[in-house]
Amino acid sequence: MNINKVTLYEVVLPLKVPFRTHRGLLKERPVIIVEIEDIEGTTGYGEVTAFPTPFYTAETINTGWHMIKDVIIPSLSFEMLNEPSDFPEQVAFIQGNQMAKAGFEGALWDVYAKQRGLSLSKLIGGVREEVEAGAVLSLTNQITRDVNKLLSEGYKRFKLKVEKGKEEEMIASVKDVYPDLPIMFDANGMYDVHDIERIKSFDSLGLLMIEQPFRAGDFYLHQQLQDRMDTPICLDESVQSFDDAVQAITLKSCQVINIKISRVGGLTEAIKIHDYCKSHNIPVWCGGMVETGISKAHNIALSSLPDFVYPGDLSSSTRYFDKDVIEPFIEVQHGGITVPTSNGIGFSLNKEYLDQLMGKKYEYHL
Repeated sequence: MNINKVTLYEVVLPLKVPFRTHRGLLKERPVIIVEIEDIEGTTGYGEVTAFPTPFYTAETINTGWHMIKDVIIPSLSFEMLNEPSDFPEQVAFIQGNQMAKAGFEGALWDVYAKQRGLSLSKLIGGVREEVEAGAVLSLTNQITRDVNKLLSEGYKRFKLKVEKGKEEEMIASVKDVYPDLPIMFDANGMYDVHDIERIKSFDSLGLLMIEQPFRAGDFYLHQQLQDRMDTPICLDESVQSFDDAVQAITLKSCQVINIKISRVGGLTEAIKIHDYCKSHNIPVWCGGMVETGISKAHNIALSSLPDFVYPGDLSSSTRYFDKDVIEPFIEVQHGGITVPTSNGIGFSLNKEYLDQLMGKKYEYHL
């Protein structure tokens, strides 16, 4: 791939409104942007979407910076990187740190697609010209207002963040106004074995699915719950690798899997999971991380693959931010997002705006 330079940017984007889950409040969004340049000057971009604290996975924005700068870059044999799928093998000795790996590999995929004159979607075998947009609603007292706004923009699926003990109340606040709205809720692992009977009662709510009821890695309780209820269980945090997906499907722990590029360690692994799910008739959808347009662009390409049958957490550039770091902005039109056809991820980086947001920068020259 003839890589010549790697640059890391840590930036902090102000959120339009705070994003709240039962695990905490996010008032601003720090991310790491990975820029990789080849000897011809072609640049590609990836994004490390870890949060400031380890409430979602063990990683944080600080561990991501450390892993790329001090472990991944020094360990790579850049001359042996002929394509992005060579990268996972070279970093396989690193346990975990999936988001750091995914951010770096994402930049490799963008460069590689541009070198071949292809869009990222086309390069990985995407079949869709448009992907459907789904919205995530944080814990708020303005759910109905937010749904009204998103419906006017055409969003096709709604995921609620809920509080334990208030699930029916929060879902009813939407269903009373829009009884046919496709709704799911994200539990983020807040339940335990004592909640199984209560969760079973949610069958009566007519939900599209329930995402990650139990803690990450507990395939047994998810299997027990899925065996006892009709509502599909979707796994998120539990699936951090291809092997996790195989285990979940083999044990019948779910009927749906949410694939997040950052959570599974990169696009190479995400594609493997997609292909395995497709061969076992398990539908998938693409999850989001309150990320910038760089990650969104990678997610759009991934969602163009055939087994992404549910609308993903795919939203416009201005869903969370007044201004994105990419040009042009991503737009939702009539509930869909056009899959870019230009080379790579299909968007460029607004370097002037990036400079305004930047906290620190690191350059590595080969």
